Amino acid sequence: MGALHEGHIALVKRSLAENDLTVVSIFVNPAQFAPHEDLATYPRTLPQDLDILSAQSFIIQNEDGSETGQIRKPAALFLPAASEMYPSGITQNTTEQKGTFVKVEGYSHQMEGKSRPTFFRGVATVVTKLFNAIEPTNAYFGQKDIQQALLLKRLCRDLLLSHPDPEHVHIVPTARDTSTGLALSSRNAYLTNDGLQVAPTLHKALKAAEKAWNTGSNKSESVEEAIKVIETEKAQALLCGIKVEMRLDYVELNNSDDFEVIDPQMRKNEAGPHPVIISGALWVDQTRLIDNLILGDLNSIIS
Repeated sequence: MGALHEGHIALVKRSLAENDLTVVSIFVNPAQFAPHEDLATYPRTLPQDLDILSAQSFIIQNEDGSETGQIRKPAALFLPAASEMYPSGITQNTTEQKGTFVKVEGYSHQMEGKSRPTFFRGVATVVTKLFNAIEPTNAYFGQKDIQQALLLKRLCRDLLLSHPDPEHVHIVPTARDTSTGLALSSRNAYLTNDGLQVAPTLHKALKAAEKAWNTGSNKSESVEEAIKVIETEKAQALLCGIKVEMRLDYVELNNSDDFEVIDPQMRKNEAGPHPVIISGALWVDQTRLIDNLILGDLNSIIS
């Protein structure tokens, strides 16, 4: 959706390395914002985005590692207008929307969908349109939005899409601040200086839950470890005079195959063949931050 950061650029670089032609789409999609959400204020930095994209390149190499002298750069930027993507018009109120929309039933109400019940309907619709317009061989999405990425792989499978097919929907690891672990996000631009100091709290909390899970704690105990970290960070911020409000939306462990919440008493050795996703959302003042970690076979999801 624009406001490009290193996480987006990692997707572009991956595509340049693996494809002859790379098309980048930038579209702030009204259909994935609820009426109370931040469509009007979402960061829009197109001139800066264009500069960043124009600076990206990949030097093609021969099989022996020598350079060919050929360079790949982004081939096209797809910048559709809302009227082109939604010819029947678009409103954020789903009860007033007209036209064709895509909904992935049974996989959109858990995790992020529990807090944002119309979000994945908007995502599935706009990405289907983008796939139809571009017909990519490969598509690249970030792990930070893990439910979105896995849902889109399922969408391609269920709709029998060939461009891309589900095996060519790639999920790229979350890009993070190298010193704090904070997941990079366009919405980080909303954070104040105080907010930036406490924003890594969610990642710390998820790491604590991951450690508990990996050392034998059950799901409930692992979630409790995450909550303890958040409460400790809130108290520490208060002591340090950091004027910021932190409000936990959720921390949860879900099966990566169907997104269902795992049993509170389940432990790592009982989790079954599919990786478990621990994810969370934390409000820092008026900015909602999300993050996740994959517990189990990372290579079965990241590709």
